[in-house]
Amino acid sequence: MAKHRRLSVKLSRKKNTQPGSLPGSFNIPSDAPAPVAHAFVYDTETCIEKQNCTLEDIEKMYASLNGKSLWLHISGFGNREFFEKIASVFHFHRLEMEDVFNVYQRPKLDEYEGHLFFTSRMLSMNNGELLNDQLSLMLGKNFVITIQEKRQDFFEPVRLRLRNSKGAIRSLKSDHMAYALMDAIVDFYYPALEEIGVKLDDLEEELLTKPSSESMNKILQIKRELIVFKRTIWPERDKINDIIRSTFDEIHEDTKVYFRDSYDHCIQILDIVESYKEVTSSLMDVYLSGVSNRLNQVMKVLTIISTIFIPLTFIVGLYGMNFQDTNPTTGEKLPLNMPELYSPYGYVGVIVVMVLIVVIQLYIFHRKGWIRFRE
Repeated sequence: MAKHRRLSVKLSRKKNTQPGSLPGSFNIPSDAPAPVAHAFVYDTETCIEKQNCTLEDIEKMYASLNGKSLWLHISGFGNREFFEKIASVFHFHRLEMEDVFNVYQRPKLDEYEGHLFFTSRMLSMNNGELLNDQLSLMLGKNFVITIQEKRQDFFEPVRLRLRNSKGAIRSLKSDHMAYALMDAIVDFYYPALEEIGVKLDDLEEELLTKPSSESMNKILQIKRELIVFKRTIWPERDKINDIIRSTFDEIHEDTKVYFRDSYDHCIQILDIVESYKEVTSSLMDVYLSGVSNRLNQVMKVLTIISTIFIPLTFIVGLYGMNFQDTNPTTGEKLPLNMPELYSPYGYVGVIVVMVLIVVIQLYIFHRKGWIRFRE
């Protein structure tokens, strides 16, 4: 028996803090990986990259920027003291640190003194499974801090642009870096949706050729993945719209032009998700129609078999009553009591009659189009 694959996409996440906890409190899972920090300090002329940064390295880089910009990316949560120190150095509020570690957040924008706080959902496909991680981004006038729980890396193209000084990323301020990172996340939605589209095409062919109960499980899996995308991209679009329409000291008007491009991408992705949802619903209808048709075919065959055997059962039941044509006491002939029972050709005659009945029934069924002997 084939095993059904479990639906692995989670539509919601468990909140780490207990209900009624002090605002700004957060819990770090005991099995969380240790944080790994990767920093870039750059301006138009120079770009310094440092991996596996310590707290001392981060403090020195931040204290000696001198007009340069800092991008610090941290992956992994497994050191509370490390993040307490980061929050102290960059003056992060405890409420935003709570949102960093409670990784169930929807995409949003919050304004704090001296910086902005963003959350985004990082969605990608890995071996057919949808991965869903949270990125927290803090934007100041001369720094961008990104924090994520897992080692999922979306930002290598941004690092290459920094190293090679391609585009305007090194000549513009830190708000452009924040745009580049959020735009990279949105861009990664496209290949994930493309893989879902391939799965839908394969599933459609499977449903038309050889549907099975596993097909239903695949449809539900894709449906849940699309729900996750919809619940991600709607607030992501609203967040970018707030950036475009609001006035923040950390985001310049020139950068909002780039955010409009990301907004357009969000609209495109929403259109793709909606179209895929319609395809998924139609595939569900195709599957249910196929199941109904197969059931109808089975019932049709069983009905025809039952119909054929009804007159045959009547005949054998009638002759199975074993009435005699002679009274065993008086020897009197009883002409109405089945004289065929003692006929030398009675058995053969009954068989021939039964075969003729079957042939006539099959002919009638064929003429009416109920059965087909040739496709």
